[in-house]
Amino acid sequence: MSSFEITGGRKLAGEITPQGAKNEALQVICACLLTSEKVTIHNIPNILDVNKLVDLLESIGVKVTKSGQSSFTFQAGELDFDFLRTRDFRNKAGSLRGSIMILGPMLARYGKGFVYIPGGDKIGRRRLDTHFIGLQRLGASFEYHPLEQLYTVVAPDLIGDYMLLDEASVTGTANILMAAVMAKGTTTIFNAACEPYISQLCNMLVSMGAIIDGIGSNLLKITGVEKLHGCEHTLLSDMIEVGSFIGLAAMTGSEITIKSVNYQQLGLIPEVFKRMGIKIERRDDDIFVPAQEHYEVETFMDGSIMTVADAPWPGFTPDLISIVLVIAAQAKGSVLIHQKMFESRLFFVDKLIDMGAKIILCDPHRATVIGLDHQYPLRGIRMSSPDIRAGVALLIAALSANGTSIIDNIEQIDRGYQEIDVRLQNLGAGIRRISG
Repeated sequence: MSSFEITGGRKLAGEITPQGAKNEALQVICACLLTSEKVTIHNIPNILDVNKLVDLLESIGVKVTKSGQSSFTFQAGELDFDFLRTRDFRNKAGSLRGSIMILGPMLARYGKGFVYIPGGDKIGRRRLDTHFIGLQRLGASFEYHPLEQLYTVVAPDLIGDYMLLDEASVTGTANILMAAVMAKGTTTIFNAACEPYISQLCNMLVSMGAIIDGIGSNLLKITGVEKLHGCEHTLLSDMIEVGSFIGLAAMTGSEITIKSVNYQQLGLIPEVFKRMGIKIERRDDDIFVPAQEHYEVETFMDGSIMTVADAPWPGFTPDLISIVLVIAAQAKGSVLIHQKMFESRLFFVDKLIDMGAKIILCDPHRATVIGLDHQYPLRGIRMSSPDIRAGVALLIAALSANGTSIIDNIEQIDRGYQEIDVRLQNLGAGIRRISG
């Protein structure tokens, strides 16, 4: 096991480019299963979760060729369905939550698939009901094998239907969408997730020959086609990295330029950071964050305490709640952080409290942060990364702290952030990877 050793308190400076979007990559790579023709995807991040998915697809028979530094070509011929019943497949699929999204394409193209309960972040209950109910509405039937913890799924004929999703699940919408593009008739999905990642997936599917109306909205209408063909697709920049780097600049009082951010696709992210008092300048498609010794949290118009809450898109993404919580620790003013979607995502605050932050964990979903206004620096400690986003939040805290911090279990961070230590070193950060 590896760890990060971080010497905090240094000012950073320079330019940093966000990687390709992790959440989009997991969806569009699964979409390659919908055709036997070649699909080339650019700007794929070199991170553990994506690499695990690529390895999984290779194991079931997909030919994968690296065609550039961050470009891959996928060609899915006949899949090895025998492998899908092996312990090796179970171990690979079970370690990656994104593996659930191979099911929709397999049902669309082959009429059958297998699902092991996938892994991923330990941030609370993460239901699969939306996936299963939506696919059942299209005609899929599920049989659970408790000894193997395996679902066998068959759908000889997928038939389009109208469905109102019980939650605007991003991966659930993607899975249903990929099944529906080759179903007979018309499928209407209401309360569909409408994140930019879903729009990107829709645009890719259209370039493959799918017929989809309502792209970018929460009402998608899909007219099924018999066959899809190959295409080229380029991933957006990762909006979570963009937000993380804004938070990094604020916490360390550094001047940083974030390059090629796809600004129009960031939604409320810049505005939420501005409400935290952070100065942000848009320069074409870059974001410039000037060095600030202090940043003051806004209050609401009636003078009440600022609340930052996550919500389905176009609301504020839950993946940045951890980052906002950390930067609030050194703001001037107080903030109520309300994480609505996952009941375990705020439990990392005990480590911030050990570093000297003033935080009251009200309940599993809410934390009140009293900002220190940089009058009292955080102190370095040893801690462990519980999940991807909390891990980077702790990393940002450590870079701003006095003294040395050790972050263990950094495989969690590597799951979502490409060579983060190398890229931060290029900004002047005191960070190095050490063996446990």
